[in-house]
Amino acid sequence: MIQGRYLTMATSGDKPKKSELLRRGIDFIFGFENRKGQVLDYQMSSADGLSFSPQEFYAKIEQQLEARQIPGLEISRLEFAEGGMLSDQRTYLRLMRERLAFVTCAAPFGKVFFFSWRTVYVPALVRLWHILAALAFFFAVVFLLVKPLGITFAIIALVTLMFAIAAVFRNASAEGFSDLDSILLKIPIVATIYQDWFREETYYREDTRNLYLKILPELIQQIVEETCAAKGIKLEQKDQRSPNIADLSRPPSPDTKSPTG
Repeated sequence: MIQGRYLTMATSGDKPKKSELLRRGIDFIFGFENRKGQVLDYQMSSADGLSFSPQEFYAKIEQQLEARQIPGLEISRLEFAEGGMLSDQRTYLRLMRERLAFVTCAAPFGKVFFFSWRTVYVPALVRLWHILAALAFFFAVVFLLVKPLGITFAIIALVTLMFAIAAVFRNASAEGFSDLDSILLKIPIVATIYQDWFREETYYREDTRNLYLKILPELIQQIVEETCAAKGIKLEQKDQRSPNIADLSRPPSPDTKSPTG
C-alpha cells in the first residue's frame, strides 16, 4: 500500500546537471498540463478466457463511487494511444481527486483479459504561461480603470486587487472554506497557482488523502474479483509495484522518470 509513505526525493546535496537545468527551463517555458503524471503505484490482474466489456467494468466502478459520494472526486474517461501517434486509442477510466488520480484499464490481450490500475500524482507546477496569463489579466484590469480613474488610482486599485486575491487564496485553504477551495481547484490557471503557492497542507487533508488512497484500490480489486467470479473465470494472482511516495505537496524528483506509455 502507498498511503502514509513518501516520494523518493533528491537530497539537498544533489546538484542538478546543466542538462537537467536546461530541461527544467524549457519545461517551465513550454510545459503544459501533464495528463499522465508520475506513477506511484501499479497493479495488474489477468484472467484467461474472459470475455468482458471494458465499458461495463468502468460503469460498475462509477456506480460504486457514486454510492460512496467521495468529496472532490472527478470521474472521466481518457483516450491514450496504444503505441505511437497513429496507433489505436485505448480508453482508460481516470478517478481524480486533488492532484492524485487512479487510472484504470480493462482490455483483452489475445485470449487473456487484464485489469490494470495506476496511482498517479500530477503536481501543480506553475509554468511561465500561467504567469503570463495572470499578468495579462491584471493589465486588462488597469486598461479598463485608467480612463475612469486615471493612471495613479488605477495602479492603486490594481495593487489592492492583487492583495485581495492573495488574501482570498490564503483564506480559501483554511478550514470552513471547503466550497471556495473546491471552486478554485476547478478554475484553469487559477487552480495551479492557488495550489502551488497558497494552498496549505493540513492533517485533515493528509488523512482524507490517505483514506482515498486506501479506498479506491480496494474497491477496484473487489469489482475485478466479482467480475471474474460471476463469469466463472479464475483470476490470476495480481502483479504489484509499489515504490515509495513522498510529500505530495512537493514536485517529484527530477531523477524520477515515469513510463511514457
